[in-house]
Amino acid sequence: MNGNFVWRDAGRVIVFRDAALRGATRLLSEHGMEPFELLSTPRALAGAGDLADEAAAVHEVPSGGVPEAAAEILDAALSRNLVALGGGRVIDTAKAVASVTGARVAAIPTTMSGAEMTGIHRLPAGAENRVGAPTRPVLVVADPEAMTSQPEPRLRASSMNALAHGADSLYTPFANPVSRMTALRGAELIAAALDQAPEERDRAALALGSILCGYAIDSGAFSLHHVICQTLVRICGSPHAETNAAILPRAMAFLVPRAPAQISSLAEAIGSSPGDIEARLIELGGNPPGLGEVGADRSQLERAIDSILVRPELAFTPDSPNREELKQLIESAW
Repeated sequence: MNGNFVWRDAGRVIVFRDAALRGATRLLSEHGMEPFELLSTPRALAGAGDLADEAAAVHEVPSGGVPEAAAEILDAALSRNLVALGGGRVIDTAKAVASVTGARVAAIPTTMSGAEMTGIHRLPAGAENRVGAPTRPVLVVADPEAMTSQPEPRLRASSMNALAHGADSLYTPFANPVSRMTALRGAELIAAALDQAPEERDRAALALGSILCGYAIDSGAFSLHHVICQTLVRICGSPHAETNAAILPRAMAFLVPRAPAQISSLAEAIGSSPGDIEARLIELGGNPPGLGEVGADRSQLERAIDSILVRPELAFTPDSPNREELKQLIESAW
């Protein structure tokens, strides 16, 4: 796929380009993001070229949740321009900091988290009373090779996370013709790329699918799937991408009778049928491990369900599930 492009969209710019990471410093300058401070991780910095050298300061995002990481960096990040190089946790940390400081964010994703495309993020711990508007990156430097550079099992999980953004946005009250179009096209691209052998995979198509699905969830919002996954990650301690990979097949199968038209469209996009969508998503995810296998704490499940039930976004699900239905869905992925 030869798909290099520049997409200008309501105050932000997405530069999708082969080897964009190697030219990131120039792109930042061209789009008025200098001087800048860099938020990243050791893994991402190893492939960052001269980006760290050009930064006014480099902040290593600590392990742990976004609120705690953002709180640790908040008072040290002084620039009006923050550049986030890394996965979703790094980009969301930059967005959380910027929501307090008013800084602008440029995102250079190294996974398919979709965080670069949304204004969805948590807040710095202890700084809730200082928060302004939710922050969406004004510049996205999307390098397909960098976004799809993870080893195959992790790449599959990241891909399911990306596909879930499109899938979850299809049936909410905020879904619209544009969000549905981008969600379905993104899902189609991801599925087709995952059907290819790793050594032959169209990584540009896979990365573009992630970008489109990220756009879709930012526009159409989310409900059942992400409410479950976000809560399990926070309370049961399971890793983000792997949690999405485990839950997505079960959540979409659960929605077949509740949102038949939307799930039928999704099934068609990924080369399946509504009756086979669970098996197809498991196949695309590389038969992902269950929640228990990736470290979810089963002793916290009831507390997690309590939290899921009071999340307002759950009401965006047609015929919202009750406690027993939620428990059955989650346990089917254990």
